[in-house]
Amino acid sequence: MPEPLLRVDNLSVAFDGNPVVESLSLSLHAGETLAIVGESGSGKSVSALGLVNLLPANAQVSGERRLNGTLLNTLSKAEWNGLRGNTVGVVFQEPMTSLNPLHRIGKQIGESLRLHQGLRGKAARARAKTLLEQVKLPRAEELLDVWPHQLSGGQRQRVMIAMAIANNPSLLIADEPTTALDVTVQQDILALLKELRDEHGMGLLLISHDLNLVRRHADRVCVMYQGKIQETGPVDRVFEQPQSDYTQRLLAAEPEGRPAPVTASAPLLMVKQLKVSFKRPKAGLFKRQPPAFEAVKATDLSVAPGETLGIVGESGSGKTTLASAIMRLVTSQGEIRLGDAPLSQLTGNDLRRQRHRLQMVFQDPYGALSPRMPVFDIVSEGLRFHYPHLSDDEVTQRVHQTLSEVGLPESCAARYPHEFSGGQRQRIAVARAIILEPELLVLDEPTSALDRTVQKQLVTLLRELQARRQLSYLFISHDLAVVRAMAHRIMVLKEGDVVEQGPCLEVLAAPQHPYTKALIAAAYLKEFTG
Repeated sequence: MPEPLLRVDNLSVAFDGNPVVESLSLSLHAGETLAIVGESGSGKSVSALGLVNLLPANAQVSGERRLNGTLLNTLSKAEWNGLRGNTVGVVFQEPMTSLNPLHRIGKQIGESLRLHQGLRGKAARARAKTLLEQVKLPRAEELLDVWPHQLSGGQRQRVMIAMAIANNPSLLIADEPTTALDVTVQQDILALLKELRDEHGMGLLLISHDLNLVRRHADRVCVMYQGKIQETGPVDRVFEQPQSDYTQRLLAAEPEGRPAPVTASAPLLMVKQLKVSFKRPKAGLFKRQPPAFEAVKATDLSVAPGETLGIVGESGSGKTTLASAIMRLVTSQGEIRLGDAPLSQLTGNDLRRQRHRLQMVFQDPYGALSPRMPVFDIVSEGLRFHYPHLSDDEVTQRVHQTLSEVGLPESCAARYPHEFSGGQRQRIAVARAIILEPELLVLDEPTSALDRTVQKQLVTLLRELQARRQLSYLFISHDLAVVRAMAHRIMVLKEGDVVEQGPCLEVLAAPQHPYTKALIAAAYLKEFTG
């Protein structure tokens, strides 16, 4: 065998003396994909960041790291800066926090091209446009001039991938590169990474909680638990004949079951002919204003009490925009009714008085919670606003009761978000929403950043809450296995249009539209047997 592109021997990482990764050893050859899998907190991302010297100052890293035979342990700061973004590309897990909110997309991609290739001006812009096209982003020329907050989560992730491959690295570390992407684009992105890997002889270190993707696209896999490698080997062998108990539990952690049946009743939420459009930026000072972009086209939907409507579709298909319009967070046209309240007509205090009836759990559990507030203040903030007559003791009792309901101890109330894993943060976000006793809960990709074991726990929690509280859910997700376990009905969106809808199991078992068929084929769903 040739010398590995990357060799790691006994890598250990500790923070202020507390070990989080212990004696990790692995090798990666050029043209190979090695996947690291494991649940949240197992040390996957810390190991990857430790490889390229991106951990904070209080981290103690030991062990030997070699890239192309070069010992990395002794590199200077300048040498590391020259290595990262050039010889080594990194796709980070959280695209919104990794992109600079003060710079347009084209400038951020161009910065790497200027530093490592010396490209400027039109040459840098042309290369940036090509990179956006490579990662399957439509309207690439237009997207160069937008800000990160104007993109969907999936679009931002693809921008990060474009930046990582800009300088044709020999090693690409992809930390959950498909977390925010729908299943069809996941396949496109990993096919692209494989194509780049084969074309340039690149080694790909893939960190993912999506075992279906790992099974399809990796050559070898390392399974981590509590900072240690539990099992490693060829993907087929590990998945078909797992040796460790933890690997067996991880492979068995598929979301399962079905929501409780819904009794026929009048709809809680009724939406008719809802439309959302956004102004496009002008191409120049004296240019004509281009027509508005239609993010959501005339859409009708209804949700009954205790029912879950699953909304699926590609990144940029309008799922989150539709939900935001229903929440009255973006301007829209059309009719929105919640019970007897005409939400689309309400403004000011009249609208605010209805807010407690519908709440939203956002996609990113890391960005949705204020890092400056303890959990008690985060969960109680809405309660104090909508129910100012409650005493401090009553607020405390409600907070502790709600934390217990989402599976968190009372002691969590005094801690801050950074002290929790992604799954725990998502439970805090759910607690913040349900403490107001809403009738409708909008769940925007609530499981996308979570590993399979935590996904299964959260799905079970949401179904239990729905049964106890008779909650209605709008459940947005690109993970059809999770949608299958949560939704009574399903609605498929493509470019702002509803292309198919119906009972969840019927749509998944016998899709009618070609786009729905493509989604299901890409999801690699096992047959549902009940």
